[in-house]
Amino acid sequence: MDWDEHPDLSISTFSELPSTNFGVNQHMVINNEFKEALRQILWQFRAPIRYAFAYGSGVFPQTASAPTLSSSKLHPKPSAAISTVQGGQGKMIDFVFGVSYTQHWHSLNLQHHPDHYSAVRYAGSYAVSRIQDNWGAGVYFNPYVTVNGTLIKYGVVNLDTLCRDLSEWDTLYLAGRLQKPVKILRDDPRVRLANQVNLLSAVRTALLLLPSTFTEQELYSTIAGISYLGDVRMSFPTENQNKVANIVTNQLANFRRLYAPLIENLPNVSFKDLRTSQPDWLEDPSTNASMAQDMDPVKRGNMVRRLPKAFRGKLYFAYQSKFQIPQLEFNKMLEAANDEDPTRVKRQQGGEFERRVAGDEPDSLKKEVRQVIKKTIRWPSASQTLKGIVTGGVVNAWRYVSEKIAKYREGNKKMKSEGRAEKENENKAKTKEHVPEVKDVEKKDQ
Repeated sequence: MDWDEHPDLSISTFSELPSTNFGVNQHMVINNEFKEALRQILWQFRAPIRYAFAYGSGVFPQTASAPTLSSSKLHPKPSAAISTVQGGQGKMIDFVFGVSYTQHWHSLNLQHHPDHYSAVRYAGSYAVSRIQDNWGAGVYFNPYVTVNGTLIKYGVVNLDTLCRDLSEWDTLYLAGRLQKPVKILRDDPRVRLANQVNLLSAVRTALLLLPSTFTEQELYSTIAGISYLGDVRMSFPTENQNKVANIVTNQLANFRRLYAPLIENLPNVSFKDLRTSQPDWLEDPSTNASMAQDMDPVKRGNMVRRLPKAFRGKLYFAYQSKFQIPQLEFNKMLEAANDEDPTRVKRQQGGEFERRVAGDEPDSLKKEVRQVIKKTIRWPSASQTLKGIVTGGVVNAWRYVSEKIAKYREGNKKMKSEGRAEKENENKAKTKEHVPEVKDVEKKDQ
């Protein structure tokens, strides 16, 4: 797996990818008519979109419970395919567009769709592009926009910003979204390569947070939870606290498509369930395959060494402080471990420091990794949230928060209901244990 160490993000064609089928695991299978309806939405944008994906509960169901709004109330005039797939459960569809030139794209889009923007549009495309690129995680969202009779939200990101986050984890904002199943509608070779690095990094990070044995659902839940660890929205009553569990439970087959090919090629983790040898196991929702990883400090040290550059640097500094390594000695160690030389043939190997990190007490290592994830995500998430008030407008921002609070309350209500049901079942089971059978009573009477 040499492509993950120094991905060549200057490629321009799919033929330059490491292999013919490289990254096909990123493409989720959805209803053909629904896919076409999503693509038709893209065609309404005349500004060039190089890469695009749709994501969220409007594309992939996260719960079986019926939402409060019907499709006809939320979407003014949705296509039959969208209504069918959403089952009449009106849910806004989220998109992210990757573009080559930020200001040029917004200049064209402002001409064709000025109504998509808040009052910021009056400042012109230069101001819009500066807000996008220099504030938050580099994404500009236009929410509550109706295209082809469907209510959507779309974010615009420069391809360089997207590829950097995917390969280095400098903000984990979009990298975190792409660690979960999404529907790619327009692909780009650079992004596909960078995202494959991102997915592999997500597996390695999750393994550092997991014990020697675990289940695939625990692995996917750990991966899906990475982007929510430092998300400021999770600290407020605006997000369903069951969100990660809902995503994994309802998209298990898609998580397998995304990660199983990568897991099969990693030397230190494997499936330990005979059911995974069956040809149809990927689609089997009843299977929760057992897994195991090699806890050898050398192999785990190599895994630490191969974490994304920006993220790895933060983890190193955290352990420099914990191990009380003098700055001069630490700088020499970082210089020796510099991996910027593209002519180097040998794969990245963890040294004494990486092995020491990997050999830390499991709970302590888990705590440090989680803290680094939170530090990586917290500021971009917070600033992106504040940025949304400007780019989306105060009215739309209030509408968004109100809907999130409603979802949060719905999730809490469901949790309490399930808790009560579980408690009632436990009480029934205890009562049954203490009630003697009729035959036993009769024998005692005799």
